Amino acid sequence: MEQIDERVGGVKTMKVTADQDKCCGAGSCVLQAPDVFDQREEDGIVVLLDPTPPAALHAAVREAAGVCPAGAITFDESAE
Repeated sequence: MEQIDERVGGVKTMKVTADQDKCCGAGSCVLQAPDVFDQREEDGIVVLLDPTPPAALHAAVREAAGVCPAGAITFDESAE
């Protein structure tokens, strides 16, 4: 189910970016949004599983970006 943004009358979309060079391997993003983020086995660096998650996961992605100690998670939200 997609979230409707009534302010603009469109469907909210999100584009997520995870900067592996900034990542410190804390794993906070995985705890917040395991359907969107994972970690590499060898060093714990973030792996982006879904760069355009469904609306149901947008809040979790925002939380993951907010708790990332390295600021490696960014996102852009827009309405179509």
